[in-house]
Amino acid sequence: MSTKELHVVTGAFGYTGKSIAQKLLQEGVKVRTITNSRSATDPFQGQVEAHPLAFEHPQQLQESLSGAKVLYNTYWVRFNHRRFSHKAAVENTKRLFDAAKAAGVERIVHVSITNPTADSPFEYFRGKAELESYLKNLGVSYAILRPAVFFGREDILINNIAWVLRTFPVYGLFGNGRYGIQPIHVDDFAELAIAAGKRTDNLTWDAIGPESFTFRELVENLARVIDCRRPIIDLPPWLGLLAGKIMGVMTHDVVITREEIGGLMAGLLAVDSPPLGKTRLTDWARKHRDSLGVNYASELTRRQIQ
Repeated sequence: MSTKELHVVTGAFGYTGKSIAQKLLQEGVKVRTITNSRSATDPFQGQVEAHPLAFEHPQQLQESLSGAKVLYNTYWVRFNHRRFSHKAAVENTKRLFDAAKAAGVERIVHVSITNPTADSPFEYFRGKAELESYLKNLGVSYAILRPAVFFGREDILINNIAWVLRTFPVYGLFGNGRYGIQPIHVDDFAELAIAAGKRTDNLTWDAIGPESFTFRELVENLARVIDCRRPIIDLPPWLGLLAGKIMGVMTHDVVITREEIGGLMAGLLAVDSPPLGKTRLTDWARKHRDSLGVNYASELTRRQIQ
């Protein structure tokens, strides 16, 4: 890639955005981020220019995207909160896409989710489907990547499964745990995003890793790796949600939501597509077994919400 190219990454101080930005810098690309992070530290040591996610000011948003060849959009919200919502995230993302088009951005790489549908009973998946449709009709070259679950440094879900195993005498599954899940390493995903950014054809990829598990198998594998064998019991979903709310009080976080349980149990985090990631979760977990799950990873802390 030419060093003159400018690529914009939303949320480069966050999780997936950080990995994408780091790999772009390694390729010699000029990187700018538009972000609402209030992080006091700069992981890029000044190499990434930061602009605010000014959704309410379209002209400012357009100026932040001016001169960019590719936009990598990682912006989204995991759950509804008093400070943010899925509905607002959908409208904000549409504004972002419109600003990118107005700024002359040549390609948009958008992070979606496995199995989004417009008639999904789950707002998260409906919102993702709505944005995919909007992007496809925008008139800008696009790539849509559909990950299920991420793992890697600073991840939340896999780390916190290990944390529960280390912290409590039993592990409770939602139902029987036989629904699928296909994690991808965050750096593998970043490489896919950049590869998609280099292309010009419109595409939609299921971005999954090389290992597929039932949720029960995932927990059993992590328990073996970190040597925290626990009884794994089936719970009614309502009781699992209640346990998650109690843990949320303990950790001052949102541990799990009703919609997340529903989507997981409906099998929406698994697909029949061939894997595009190369890093095996079990290999990565063994490499990091001494630190995995030692500390709880907070979603709200990551979002800098006090």
